[in-house]
Amino acid sequence: MGYLLLKHLHVTFVTISIVGFALRGIWMLTDSPLLNRLWVRVIPHVNDTLLLAAASGLSIVLQQYPFVHGWVTAKVIGLLAYIGFGMFALRRGRSKAVRTGFWLAALASFAYIVSVALTKDPRGFLAWLQARSAAGG
Repeated sequence: MGYLLLKHLHVTFVTISIVGFALRGIWMLTDSPLLNRLWVRVIPHVNDTLLLAAASGLSIVLQQYPFVHGWVTAKVIGLLAYIGFGMFALRRGRSKAVRTGFWLAALASFAYIVSVALTKDPRGFLAWLQARSAAGG
């Protein structure tokens, strides 16, 4: 499977994942009964499995591995944070306020992961800000 196909699949699954997570968070905030539907609980797991498979394929094709390349390691650590925050946001948080805080933390973790992917730097968006600051703009 070629690099471009894997990359496009990965980005597609990432997009589906974050849109689904954001939507489930909104449903959590509004106490929507849709959050308890079977398909709402199953589809994210299927998508995230495909996302992980595409990510693994990209890692192999690019020969960029966690714990060898800093930016890939940062993405994995960010992913673990996203998963942990997401669990408390959608299921384990004791109150809606706590779940909302974890939902926002998960969204921030996701933004960090994307910024690391775009910059190929473990600092993510901070690397971009630092480069911009150094350039005087």
